[in-house]
Amino acid sequence: MIYLAFILHMHQPYYKNLLTGEAELPWARLHGIKDYLDMVLLLDEFPQIRQTFNVVPSLLEQIEEYACGNLSDKYLRLSYKNVSQLTSDEKYFIREHFFSADLNRIVGVHPRYYHLFLHKHSDYEFSDQDFLDLQVWFNLAWFDPRFRQDIPELRALVKKSRYFTEEEKKLVLDKQSEILKKILPTYKQYQQEGRIELSLTPYFHPILPLLFSSFAGRDANAHITLPKTVFSHPQDAIWHVQAAVDYYREKFGMEPRGMWPSEQAVSKDILPILTKAKLNWIVTDETILWKTCPKVKRDGRVLYRPYTLKIKDAELNVVFRDRFLSDLIGFEYQNWRTKDAVDNFMHHILKIKEYFGNNDCLLTIALDGENCWEYYRNDGRDFLKLLYERISEASYLETVTISEYLKKHPPKHHLPDLATGSWIFGDLNKWMGHPAKNRAWELLTEARNLLTQEQLSDERIMKQIHILEGSDWFWWLGDKHRHFDDLFRLHLKNLYQMIGKKPSVDLDIPIDI
Repeated sequence: MIYLAFILHMHQPYYKNLLTGEAELPWARLHGIKDYLDMVLLLDEFPQIRQTFNVVPSLLEQIEEYACGNLSDKYLRLSYKNVSQLTSDEKYFIREHFFSADLNRIVGVHPRYYHLFLHKHSDYEFSDQDFLDLQVWFNLAWFDPRFRQDIPELRALVKKSRYFTEEEKKLVLDKQSEILKKILPTYKQYQQEGRIELSLTPYFHPILPLLFSSFAGRDANAHITLPKTVFSHPQDAIWHVQAAVDYYREKFGMEPRGMWPSEQAVSKDILPILTKAKLNWIVTDETILWKTCPKVKRDGRVLYRPYTLKIKDAELNVVFRDRFLSDLIGFEYQNWRTKDAVDNFMHHILKIKEYFGNNDCLLTIALDGENCWEYYRNDGRDFLKLLYERISEASYLETVTISEYLKKHPPKHHLPDLATGSWIFGDLNKWMGHPAKNRAWELLTEARNLLTQEQLSDERIMKQIHILEGSDWFWWLGDKHRHFDDLFRLHLKNLYQMIGKKPSVDLDIPIDI
């Protein structure tokens, strides 16, 4: 029997500005109406499918605040605003930014939305009705197709297509809130019913090995160029893990069993932190397995099984994802015809079955559970439905959550150690090594080291520090991705304002130049 474990990772960066109380970008809200709820509800159609959903507390925190009306963003404020009251600058912002979605899979499939997109790129002057229609379509198009079809009011607006009213716009925005309010309760209910397992990630999605010490970058890749100053705050790594566990316990009424370390980045230094938090298992990339066991060639008999790690007087289970099959779903199949993609995936599964014969194995497929679907037809729904149907029909396949598999099949194999690295080429270079990334670490180290003992006890100040430790800012630096450069410097400026000190450099100047 092939035991197939899907782990779908739900994550967005922390966009909230602690000083203004507003989110700088709308993606936590918009992915909330597109990805987080429908991915779970889809399982109602396939009762045999069991899945693990990995959640990041900082994302759920933002969703909760949106749901109860305590968080907004500029896109949402300008969506609510009556079109007759929009200033010229606000109209310019709407025209420039309200097409922020995949052109082929989201904008282009709605004729009126696409028509407005073509107008944007011409000399056409938008009327108030055009702006109103654009306000509606930006928010309406981001809904998962399931909701646009199943919610009668939204279905009617899709059919109407244009000449929307202010009342209809408000209806769309109100429906967003209704969906956001259902996400956490649905996750909790489905887990209690045993249909899914929820694992978690450290609170603000930091790279734990690099919080423990910058030298982890060199442990992962001896040729990396490290920052000029060393960041080493193991206590921060401990905080991110324990705060995530505490949040999970509060929201879901039980102790978490599993953790997806941010970006599947691991090192032997962080393992005691995980066992102290009483976690039972973690998932990381197969590259880490081959780095840990360099004399072993890639072999399914080695990869498709869980392991235990002995850490002092405790043990931690670890599973390694199949990188090839996970990345096929995450990055490749979006370009294929739906049937061809599913046929190809099932072909690989059948080959694994032939290789193992009558022996059992655990095949772990772990990937981003949100971002890839907007590049699929129908937001991935066609692919997932056909895939789940084929899996449900296969007598040699059984989907499992990680915890239920480990309970029935305790690991028989042990690892003496765990190499340092992540899912990106097995190293940590995506977050350190580039001049812009290193400069950000140097700025963070300087600010972190300025804190007095009193400030270290200030919950708001430390929250701002922990936000700055998130992985996303460092990921994008070096790629000239201005949004995340701006966000990192914004959070850093906020920190200096909180501690009443002046930064040593002008934080209005981009890092990535």
